[in-house]
Amino acid sequence: MTAQRAIRLRREAWGFGIGSLFFFVGAVPFYQQAVGAIVTNLTFFVGALFFTAAALIQLALSGRRPPRRGSNRPDRYDWWAAAVQFVGTLLFNASTTAALVVAINEDARIGDGWRPDALGSLCFLLASALAVVATVDRERLWDPRARTWHGAWLNLLGSVFFGISAVGAYTLPATGDLVSLFWANLGTLLGAACFLVAAVLSRRSIPVRRSHP
Repeated sequence: MTAQRAIRLRREAWGFGIGSLFFFVGAVPFYQQAVGAIVTNLTFFVGALFFTAAALIQLALSGRRPPRRGSNRPDRYDWWAAAVQFVGTLLFNASTTAALVVAINEDARIGDGWRPDALGSLCFLLASALAVVATVDRERLWDPRARTWHGAWLNLLGSVFFGISAVGAYTLPATGDLVSLFWANLGTLLGAACFLVAAVLSRRSIPVRRSHP
């Protein structure tokens, strides 16, 4: 691994880690009550920006174009996982922006922020599934000695929790209430925790180049 690639991988890990931390904190009810709706939604907005920056680095490391037909299957699945995840982060940018604008001005009419949130969660789930397939193709299904197995499974679990959060965050047209505020918050919190741990573990697995005296 080149020094430049190692630096980019560490930046990617930092981006996902910081973004996850913002989402984790934003989903804590005590934090929401303490800072109010505007700061809470600003927290999610900033976290989504870190997600997008990290996903862009990941996509750049995977290559600007899809691998050719002659390439091996894990490389193809890795590229598509990175591409779909990047799209998912952009959708989260849209949903968090909509939520922040509405929190600042309740009379704002900028569209439904739930749809990009739900689609973003679906993108994360698909990207995580593709990453697991790529990991399984390279390594055994459960290999503690492998470098990437834990991150792939944690990201998949986190994506499932984000999906649960999106379902809970759906607003019922008849009443204007969420399907479940509890699961909207808990799904986000648990999903962010999984992403955070995965980012920390992936950063620890990146080899550090040491200069010789």
